[in-house]
Amino acid sequence: MKLRLPFQAWMLLPVTAMGVGFCQPVDAEVKLPNVFSDHMVLQQGQENKIWGKGNPGESITLTIADKSAKCSADPQGNWTTKIPTLPVGGPYTLKVAGSSTVEIKDILVGEVWVCSGQSNMQWTINASNDPDLEKLSANYPKIRMINFPQVGTQEPIWSHEDRKWMVASPETVGNFSAVGYFFAKQIHQSTDVPIGMINNAWGGSACEAWVNRDILTAEFPELVARWKGTESEYDALATKTDITPEESKKRDQLKNNMKGNSRPGNIYNGVLKSHLGYGIKGAIWYQGESNAGRAYQYRKLFPRMIKNWRDEWGQGDFPFYWVQLADFQAEKTEPADSDWAELREAQTMAMDTVPNSGQAVIIDIGEGKDIHPMNKEDVGRRLARWALANQYGKQIDYQSPRYDSMEKVDGKILVKCKNVGPAWRPFDVNEIRGFTIAGEDKKFFNATAKLLPDGRIEVSSSSVSAPVAVRYAWAQNPICNLFSKNGLPLTPFRTDDWPGVTVGKE
Repeated sequence: MKLRLPFQAWMLLPVTAMGVGFCQPVDAEVKLPNVFSDHMVLQQGQENKIWGKGNPGESITLTIADKSAKCSADPQGNWTTKIPTLPVGGPYTLKVAGSSTVEIKDILVGEVWVCSGQSNMQWTINASNDPDLEKLSANYPKIRMINFPQVGTQEPIWSHEDRKWMVASPETVGNFSAVGYFFAKQIHQSTDVPIGMINNAWGGSACEAWVNRDILTAEFPELVARWKGTESEYDALATKTDITPEESKKRDQLKNNMKGNSRPGNIYNGVLKSHLGYGIKGAIWYQGESNAGRAYQYRKLFPRMIKNWRDEWGQGDFPFYWVQLADFQAEKTEPADSDWAELREAQTMAMDTVPNSGQAVIIDIGEGKDIHPMNKEDVGRRLARWALANQYGKQIDYQSPRYDSMEKVDGKILVKCKNVGPAWRPFDVNEIRGFTIAGEDKKFFNATAKLLPDGRIEVSSSSVSAPVAVRYAWAQNPICNLFSKNGLPLTPFRTDDWPGVTVGKE
């Protein structure tokens, strides 16, 4: 008696005589990744990429409002197309039709931003200042956010089915990224357009986990090399049959590490790849704490990560704004070296090499006792200043003052800064705090600083008769107080390039 298979089951068998294997069943339902879900926001002013899965070779038709687009699935069932530009507003419904039909409802067209990084970007409204008051007033149906899960893997994740877009309301906003929400709220209130935020932040994540591992292997081999031993050890234990209890415990520990947020390429594959290419306006980023011990390496790694994202997103040099590390840990009254100061320096340097980028300085709103300061509203608003000025044409101050040049005069150093605006404003007391000065011996002393009529800062110390270098706010948690009159803090800086404590740490 011959065995007869149902038609669909027969289609799944490999056709070995023809050298063809089928890995996709016929009559598969049309499917889209979770970033395309009810309440999503599409980027205004451009065609938007849409992608999904279906039957190999089948025709896919997308319709939204009076627009349509068609494409065909490839031999693996993957398809991608772009829908035409749509007017701002909505709501719209997107219909995707092939062997089955998917409808995505309540779509708005406006501005889409990615909010990414580690725990301070992940930090929710519920964990920030005044969550009860914020939730009472969170009636913003045109602000939406999607939160992605924390999945670390070396294999790309196509979709995260349990995560969908949320509409800002008193019931939902508590779970929004606080920095992302306050950024979105300021942009929305200033422009009156819908705002969508893609939140993929992961607490404790290292920068290298967000980068394509092929790039790291080629350009940062030391990062990959540090992991190869761990990966080899895990592989050996994972295949061992006569494993001891101690080895089993070690294997489980290694397995957790392999799924973690520091392994090169882990978050790039496990999180970012599922929505990389979705139409966006730009990105905001709050990360660096996990890389502070390798601050000199971050000078190259961080800009390379941004370039990797931009290259693969396919939207050119989209705006990329980040938060400089806040003040943290105990204050020290005497000058000292600091890896956090060196990481802040690396972040500031990125503005000179990364086009269409900017930095929100928050050296004044951290908490010495807590690496997660609760004031996230000012962080979001300082990031929003960059976007409002550069993307939305608002005439506002957005750059913190920054060191420009210095001049040695009569045992003093005169410091010139840019982006000061109308005037300086020392905070709390008239005495300017935060400057240190050194001579050729590289030994720093607390300095006296005085504002000159032309806006320059005169820095001196009776302990240094022939000064050659000045530093400002150079500490984990610096005691400093100089702001522009419009409330933006002076960016921490140093005029020297003497080797720091993180040189050579990879």
